[in-house]
Amino acid sequence: MTFIGKSASELADLIAKGDASSQEVTKEFFDRAEALNHKTFSYLHLNRHTAMAAAKLADDERAAGKSASALHGVPIAVKDVLTTTDAPTTSGSKILEGWMPQYDATVVRKLREARLPILGKTNMDEFAMGSSTEYSAYGPSKNPWDLERIPGGSGGGSSSAIAGHLAPLAIGSDTGGSIRFPAAVTGSVGAKPTYGAVSRYGAIALASSLDQIGPVTNTVLDAALLQDVIAGHDPHDSTSLPESLGSMADAVRKADFKGLKVGIVKQLSKDGFQEGVKELFEDTVAKLVAQGVEVVEVDCPSFEYAVAAYYLILPAEASSNLAKFDSVRFGLRVMPEGNPTIERVMAATREAGFGPEVKRRIILGTYALSSGYYDAYYGSAQKVRTLIQQDLAKAFSQVDVLITPTAPTTAFKIGEKVNDPLAMYLNDIATIPANLAGIPGISVPNGLAKEDGLPSGVQVLAPAKQDAQMYRVGALIEQLYVAEWGAPLIAKAPNLEVL
Repeated sequence: MTFIGKSASELADLIAKGDASSQEVTKEFFDRAEALNHKTFSYLHLNRHTAMAAAKLADDERAAGKSASALHGVPIAVKDVLTTTDAPTTSGSKILEGWMPQYDATVVRKLREARLPILGKTNMDEFAMGSSTEYSAYGPSKNPWDLERIPGGSGGGSSSAIAGHLAPLAIGSDTGGSIRFPAAVTGSVGAKPTYGAVSRYGAIALASSLDQIGPVTNTVLDAALLQDVIAGHDPHDSTSLPESLGSMADAVRKADFKGLKVGIVKQLSKDGFQEGVKELFEDTVAKLVAQGVEVVEVDCPSFEYAVAAYYLILPAEASSNLAKFDSVRFGLRVMPEGNPTIERVMAATREAGFGPEVKRRIILGTYALSSGYYDAYYGSAQKVRTLIQQDLAKAFSQVDVLITPTAPTTAFKIGEKVNDPLAMYLNDIATIPANLAGIPGISVPNGLAKEDGLPSGVQVLAPAKQDAQMYRVGALIEQLYVAEWGAPLIAKAPNLEVL
């Protein structure tokens, strides 16, 4: 029996029934990852010993009649933004090359406790700054649908691992779309939970008021099961929600169309979207209408300013968060010639350790926070953020969820936009509002664009703390397409067997 191509829920059932062991499943995925990572560069670090040891522990507990979670024994890939004691954590940057943390991130601890063997750490844009993984200090990941194209970013390593069947589950982080955009362009499912639903303790911070950890998977049910594992209050995280949001998997399993009312955002149905992406979105809307779903247009005028506001708030927070990389406490240290004062060592270290995109955003953020400009730039951006929150509150008073295209285009070619920061930033036009408002969002595959045969995704947004509603609608959309295709879109991804 081969386990490659099966969903995580299917693998969990096989392991639970004794038809497969965690060690068998983990070994097959690890072997594939080890053999194909040179093609996709999904992983920055793979560790067979720790993965197989964790799989053996999962099997031993299963043999003793214990089950730690609904995903007990299913292997997983983890974005290199989360600290791990048994593997280097670099956040895609040279300044942290080889750094071994002294503690596990809360999400990593929960994965271990739930008996999900960790296959390795996935590639990412440096400090999660980017939309393509081209800003990784170690080189870009590749999209399994077309190895000349990007797999999205900043979490392109995780989406690449899922689309290439180098892992059945993955963890990503989403600051402005870094889970959902990669999911859309690789035909996978990516979910950003409500802000605070999943602990950020041990996640290397980019923008603390925007960052959120979430799942990247083959199916909506897999994502729901994984969120159930990693969610929950954490006293180590002051922004962690105190209450439980319930079972996401239950919401998926009980999903139905009854009484559903969906909104389409007027500002995200204009020009700027690839024709094939627009056609696929219109097809999704038509499918929902055919099921008796009421679809209405909603007006969110402040969305037009979301990208501008985001790219002031994020750099401002990043310039503060990245100040800790000072050559003194941990990470890279470069000693300049001559008199090595602390200021000169710090400057030399940051010059050598940070890439161009990180430097660009630190400079922009420091400028936006500087005396005389704080109110004009950062303060104004925060006001726009409030307006976006108000627009969304008004929209959700009319509908249950909003749907949009997840990304304006399908995957672009590696190198096509890397020297055009503004074009790169516009990839997040549809995903940024969810982070600014702290609401949950999920990207679900809705077909292949006519121009290039590459995947596209539809995004579902729900009110804060209504993640279950988001998963419900995501599952319904997925059901419509699986009924048409006969399998999840990810099953159609090109086979990357070793040549």
